Amino acid sequence: MTLDDYNDFCEALPATSRVVQWGGSHVWKVGGKVFAVAGWGDEDVFAVTFKVTPLSFEILSEQPGLRPAPYLASRGMKWIQHYASPGLSDEDLKVYIETSHRLVADGLSKKKQKELGLFVG
Repeated sequence: MTLDDYNDFCEALPATSRVVQWGGSHVWKVGGKVFAVAGWGDEDVFAVTFKVTPLSFEILSEQPGLRPAPYLASRGMKWIQHYASPGLSDEDLKVYIETSHRLVADGLSKKKQKELGLFVG
C-alpha cells in the first residue's frame, strides 16, 4: 500500500478527517479521535498503525512485519503497527483500518455518532 492508497482509503470512510503531524505522519481521525497513523519508521519503511480488538492484538503481535505499536501498546492500548514485509496484504490492511475506524467510532458518544451520521439505527 502506498501513502496515496492509504489516504484515499481512509478518506472514503465515513466522517473522517486528516492531519499531518508528529514528524510528517498522516493521522486519520473520526470524531476527533485517531483511528490510523501512517508514516515512515526505521530505514524509511512505510508503516501503518491501527487499533485492533484484544484477540487481533494477540494474534497479530506475533506475525512477521507486525508489532505492538510503539508508544501506544506500551501504555496498554491495543494498537498494531504494520512496519515491514511480509506484514499484511493490502486487502487485509484495509480490513484492519476499517475495523479500527469502527472501533474508534463505536467509542464516541451516541450524540457524537448521530451528529456525524455514524452507525445510528
